[in-house]
Amino acid sequence: MPRIVLLDPISEDGKTLLRNAAGIEFEDRIGLSGDALKKCLIEFDGAVARSGVKITAEALEGNTRLKAIARAGVGVDNIDIKAATKQGIIVMNTPGGNTISTAEQTFALILALSRNIAPAYQSLIEGRWDRKIFTGHQVAGKTLGIVGMGRIGQVVAGYAKAFGMKVIALDPFFAPHRAEELGITLVSRFCDMLPQIDFLTVHTPLTDETRGMFGKKELEMIKKGAKLINCARGGIYDLQTLAEGMESGKLGGVALDVYEEEPCTKHPLFGKANVVCTPHLGASTEEAQSNVALEAVQLLIDYFTGGTIRQAVNFGTLDAKTLESHRGALNVSHRLGILSAQLGLGIITLCKLKFKGEVSQKDTPLLSNAFAAGLAAASMKEDISIVSAAPLLKERGIELIQEKTSEKGEFSSLITAEVSGSGGKVILAGTLFGNMMPRLVMVNDNKLESYLDGNLLFIYHQDKPGVIGAMGTVLGKANVNINSMSVGRVLPNPGSDAIAVLALDDMPQQATLKEIETLPAISKVCFAALPPADKFPVWMG
Repeated sequence: MPRIVLLDPISEDGKTLLRNAAGIEFEDRIGLSGDALKKCLIEFDGAVARSGVKITAEALEGNTRLKAIARAGVGVDNIDIKAATKQGIIVMNTPGGNTISTAEQTFALILALSRNIAPAYQSLIEGRWDRKIFTGHQVAGKTLGIVGMGRIGQVVAGYAKAFGMKVIALDPFFAPHRAEELGITLVSRFCDMLPQIDFLTVHTPLTDETRGMFGKKELEMIKKGAKLINCARGGIYDLQTLAEGMESGKLGGVALDVYEEEPCTKHPLFGKANVVCTPHLGASTEEAQSNVALEAVQLLIDYFTGGTIRQAVNFGTLDAKTLESHRGALNVSHRLGILSAQLGLGIITLCKLKFKGEVSQKDTPLLSNAFAAGLAAASMKEDISIVSAAPLLKERGIELIQEKTSEKGEFSSLITAEVSGSGGKVILAGTLFGNMMPRLVMVNDNKLESYLDGNLLFIYHQDKPGVIGAMGTVLGKANVNINSMSVGRVLPNPGSDAIAVLALDDMPQQATLKEIETLPAISKVCFAALPPADKFPVWMG
């Protein structure tokens, strides 16, 4: 009989669902850490966690019993995903259950800062009636900057529009037509947003890309008096920068609901003027707690009673037989997605996939999901499950179309991706050499043969004598070694448009790329970093 442990408090609705689940036992083991947590986890088959418990690699080490962890919430940064994957433990989350509650908390903090709610109430508690010193500002007519336009970001944008605010958003994976529908303005760089906004809110995971994304450089760029809100993850704003901004008066206010270390009862900003802080209340509504608890519990019930895996962040729905028969094609499709995101297409709006030849007989929707996972992972700088990738594209207004034909061409199997964005369009085609050697065989109309791993430099140029030598000279001067090179051109005559794809041992500096781009007969240069040939996403095994 499967046994499930509740590592954090969950709503009574979730517990009732567990009590009524036939053939499943559960226990509360709240507030564990260290050796106590490790010993606990070896007694159970499944676990439900919120944000309180920290499931580390040490806690999972040597565990041969635990099969699944359900996170009652969206963020999984308190769970060591790599360690869980290594142990064969499925980690699932509940991304939709607390969307409304977190968005409402965000807007509550925006209003609290604008109207001095907290200090005004404190003045009444202290027996004072100080109306003048608490004069605030309307949010109507002000500009809100939103970083991250997922579920929560989109709801916050809707609230802002309802309050008469202008909205500027940054999300490298949000389609312009969807932004137009919502009545918001997209920017491609964080620095472009900062001088225009009166409020800033972030709704992204905490990754290497987002950690400290608002620092001293950004403080200099932002409009004087701007107010910052964070209901996402502690660490996205640099704490010292916030303190300096408040001290200097450059920032007009800070509202925090999340912290780098939680629980947090001491903080440099606590007690400061124009600061409002709450103890991670974003999802702390009865409705949200009920929703995420029910969803997390149901995920584990479905898994242990029927073997169903849903909303996994580290595994897909691939059984061993499907994985074995599709592995090569999945690898090609996934790598084409990673590559597409790095070729200067701006904000991507449309992906058309064509499966030709033998690959058309495989599970092409699954292969399309693999492409989507690669595209999303490269664009968002975080791991994306094959399960969640296609819905993530749809959520952000990106259309994914597929077609297939059993007709064979030059290759027994060919996967072609036509990807369009605000910065142009590219057509890439890939195939499999041998059992597990993915190759890029076409860029637009240029036929070539290139690796689909490592550091790849794409140089669009005219096919003239000396061009290849000139780019090689620049790379040599920068001490960047060329591992291999493939050149393709549309027409068979010299002087036509061509492309060179260079596999490099090292990543070139931006100055080196700019120098190559200024060479005669070269029109465009793009660099793409792909995983090594022997590295695969966790859902591929």
